[in-house]
Amino acid sequence: LRDFLLVYNRMTELCFRHCVCNLNYRLLTGREESCLDSCAARLVRANHRLMGAYVGLVPALLQRRAAEHGAPGGPSELPASPDSV
Repeated sequence: LRDFLLVYNRMTELCFRHCVCNLNYRLLTGREESCLDSCAARLVRANHRLMGAYVGLVPALLQRRAAEHGAPGGPSELPASPDSV
């Protein structure tokens, strides 16, 4: 949850700084709203690609780490949940 909130807050800050240029009005302009939508969509797609690549690399990293320490490795050695570590 903490990591999700950090990513969400960073994304919000980046898109806000990039898209909102006038703070004189309570509501966003159409241009600002469109910019924010596309900015958030780009960042979400990028995050999904990065997470997909990370998930693909984790088994190989675990096997290499296990081999370095002389223990049998594999994805089956992952904890059932992050809270069980």
